Amino acid sequence: MEKHVFEGSSQSGLNYAVASMQGWRAQMEDAHTCMPQLSGDLKNWGYFAVFDGHAGTTVAQYCSKHLLDRMIATVLFMGITADPEEVKDGVRESFLDIDRHMHELARKDNWDRSGSTAAAVLISSEYIYFINCGDSRTLLCRDGQVIFYTEDHKPFNPREKERIQNAGGSVTLQRVNGSLAVSRALGDFDFKEVDWRPQTEQLVSPEPEIYEMERTPGDEFLILACDGVWDAIGNEELCAFVRNRLKVCDDLRDICAQVIDLCLYKGSLDNMSIIIVCFPGAPQLSQDALQQEAELETHIDMKVEEIIQMMRSKDEDPDLLYVIKILATEEMPGLPPGGGITSKSVLTLNPNKKKFVNPKRLQMCQRAHEDVRKRM
Repeated sequence: MEKHVFEGSSQSGLNYAVASMQGWRAQMEDAHTCMPQLSGDLKNWGYFAVFDGHAGTTVAQYCSKHLLDRMIATVLFMGITADPEEVKDGVRESFLDIDRHMHELARKDNWDRSGSTAAAVLISSEYIYFINCGDSRTLLCRDGQVIFYTEDHKPFNPREKERIQNAGGSVTLQRVNGSLAVSRALGDFDFKEVDWRPQTEQLVSPEPEIYEMERTPGDEFLILACDGVWDAIGNEELCAFVRNRLKVCDDLRDICAQVIDLCLYKGSLDNMSIIIVCFPGAPQLSQDALQQEAELETHIDMKVEEIIQMMRSKDEDPDLLYVIKILATEEMPGLPPGGGITSKSVLTLNPNKKKFVNPKRLQMCQRAHEDVRKRM
């Protein structure tokens, strides 16, 4: 499946890359924004965000283009000092402001009925501000550990459920009124039609949760991703996988693409988008890790050839599904933590590298890797 990837950097030492894939969905509804270095008085600031749209693309696309401008235009944000509380107040107001504005546009211009989550970070020379509205997620890896991650806004969370019920709604099948799987979002104006209620007390709230953390030399990287990624892999697993890949791959775009592939192989059917932002303290290429990686790939190649020869000795045609299942049962030291053999299956799926693979059988990859996942 086609992936879209790109990368960039800032003068302050931030390096980032993005990868996105439509996956098995009929439409790509994700959007993102990457501004590693803002302009003017904010030149020491960076901004990154992912938006996971649902029921259409309009809100996600609009927010990806205009939310940052709203933040900068907010009076409180323009008056930035060293006080993190002022920054957080400005960010919060910008979310409420853009949601009001979009609601007016939706009524006037007959928008689709879409909504969008938002997971964003503002990075200054001193602080990282984590901004979350919905169930996309951001985590920070520091000194090799997940030191912080945002909490998903789900209707069944007690505080969210209380607000929904107070607004006259219900949580059925873990969804708002049995329909929407997130309790906070931008857009989704069908759930924000009680005019006398404040924005933050509607069935679905556009209010973000915002946290700040002081930067340290131990900060390694941030991961921002939509739920198409997080539904397939956990926080600790993904942190470990990215740390491992940074030691053997100097192309951050490729690492993002590997995460997307890994989640696809693990069974994700959703749109997927991921941003990885590396700080100066991120893991660097390691000769020991590179040597271990080369030995692992050689070992996998040998095992694949053994399986092929065994099948041919029985007058059986080499079979992709069978090869992957056998590999999943093998003890292989050095597999990427958080990824396992699933993350190395590309070795057997590349028809240019392994001639036994029939390209027509690539349609069966999803089922094959689901079998692998169940064995792990």
